[in-house]
Amino acid sequence: MITRPFQNKMLPALGLGCMRFPVKDGKDDSIDEAAVAEMVDCAMKGGVNYFDTAWAYHEGQSEVVMGRILSRYPRESYYLADKFPGYDVKNMDKVGFIFEEQLRKTGVDYFDFYLFHNVCEANIDYYLNEEKYGICAYLKEQKANGRIRHLGFSTHGNLETVERFLDAYGEHMEFCQIQLNWLDWELRQAGELVEMLGRRNIPVWVMEPLRGGKLATLSAENTEKLKQMRPDETVPGWAFRFLQSLEGVTVTLSGMSNLQQIQENIRTFESSRPLNGQEWNTLLDMGADMARFVPCTTCRYCTVHCPQKLDIPTLIRLYNEHTFTGGGFLPAMRLRALGQGKQPSDCIGCRSCEKVCPQNIKISEVMSEFAGRLTKK
Repeated sequence: MITRPFQNKMLPALGLGCMRFPVKDGKDDSIDEAAVAEMVDCAMKGGVNYFDTAWAYHEGQSEVVMGRILSRYPRESYYLADKFPGYDVKNMDKVGFIFEEQLRKTGVDYFDFYLFHNVCEANIDYYLNEEKYGICAYLKEQKANGRIRHLGFSTHGNLETVERFLDAYGEHMEFCQIQLNWLDWELRQAGELVEMLGRRNIPVWVMEPLRGGKLATLSAENTEKLKQMRPDETVPGWAFRFLQSLEGVTVTLSGMSNLQQIQENIRTFESSRPLNGQEWNTLLDMGADMARFVPCTTCRYCTVHCPQKLDIPTLIRLYNEHTFTGGGFLPAMRLRALGQGKQPSDCIGCRSCEKVCPQNIKISEVMSEFAGRLTKK
């Protein structure tokens, strides 16, 4: 197993995400504990000893099951990560109660890694309201008491939101967990986020390296392109090699859901095989074609000319995401955060923006189509 340095530790480059375990009768809260125990045993033997759970995973049962399974191993032999569930703002005034419950459910005395969960536009003001909620202060206290060894955060937020969070708490953040893969490098501006975190010397933890499985299988045409460059590499392996090519990435979390996936991923992470320039560009070109996104470069010439003061680049990014996923949680979450009067439907079709767009994007048509899709839902 490849390892990566983190402070005074060597962490496995591959970690097990505990959100997509096998279940019984199709019920998310009914985890097949025997199957998961076999998966964990295989992981531990293969050097994958980092486990990432959360309050909401498997409707609260992931923490319980992982606690029982990991109790069979010496506490110092594995790393356990958990998160404060601030993705739901109703939890903001319950940080003490939830943290104690998480320790009880997992049966441990401390968490090796603990995160602010999903810092985003919908909750950033709550997270930053220390006077009312005191979440950062509480978690810093737990760290001082040895009940948290390392403090960080996960995010699906935009660059501005992440900057706001780090301006307030950056000195206390030891790592950041982001959605990162070769499709999202441009689609979700993941590359820009990696660059920004690098400037702040914050190590990157990766979630969704396979985009929820979408990058585990590709079209016959794309698969053949990759085979011609690396005949012995699997399609999922390409996604992991992409991440191995990034200097700032420390741990890559994969939500493996069966024993075979763990075995295959362990084999991939026995060696580091970064991409060369041609391979890198091939993946990015493939991602652009798969997403078929509107080619906005965020020059923002358009926003100056918009009488409605719409954040057109942001709306186009959300349109691209909505198009690729057929909806998904991210566009809805960010559109809510933009508020009334800032929606795709607020475009009046004046085309002033189009006159200054270097990419010649038919912005009014994009906004009209996006508004129509949202109305159908």
